[in-house]
Amino acid sequence: MITKTLTRTGSSLALVIDKPILELLGIDADTPVSIQTDGTALIIRRAPNPANAKDAKDAVAQDDDFQNAFKRVRERHRELFVRLPRD
Repeated sequence: MITKTLTRTGSSLALVIDKPILELLGIDADTPVSIQTDGTALIIRRAPNPANAKDAKDAVAQDDDFQNAFKRVRERHRELFVRLPRD
């Protein structure tokens, strides 16, 4: 795990992502990204290419599958999650 500090940019905060991670993910300054949260974590992905409907449909399906699986796990193990320490 990498711990980062946010950088002030005007009235916002920015997360600087190191070049090796960007290269690993195939992201550069011109790559659109999607940002999601589950309430405790940020999830940053390359955005689906809207010109390619199959990519967009696959990305939405994967996201829906993940969200549905996450909800099932959270409901099934609710008591365990409540007992976990929070950072």
